[in-house]
Amino acid sequence: MDIIFKIVAIGLITAIASIIVRPIKSDFALIIALAGGVIILAMIVNYLSSVLNSLNLIVNTTGISGNLYTLLLKIVGIGYLIEFTANLCSDTGNSSLGDKVLLGGKLVIMVMAMPIVTSILQIIMELLP
Repeated sequence: MDIIFKIVAIGLITAIASIIVRPIKSDFALIIALAGGVIILAMIVNYLSSVLNSLNLIVNTTGISGNLYTLLLKIVGIGYLIEFTANLCSDTGNSSLGDKVLLGGKLVIMVMAMPIVTSILQIIMELLP
């Protein structure tokens, strides 16, 4: 549980440092924000590996297709990457660009999710009389 306090502390310190530095040197403010984000991402890698291990256990236990599992992981990864990129665009004052990144990411996720939707519909059709 203290990981969340560390993440919040690093986020707040990074935000405050960025706000203080921005009027003096806006380039450094962006570097500070990126560094804070990288530090937070490095902190959560262990948690990500435990989630992946749990998902692997679920897939092995239930017999879900490995392709669907891989696709699900790609979709989640794209979602996080797109959100991170859009927030970074907004932080640099390009919120309209961030909105376009979000739209593009959502469309890619929708296209990638179609095999999952198709599989679910096939299962439902098999269950119906």
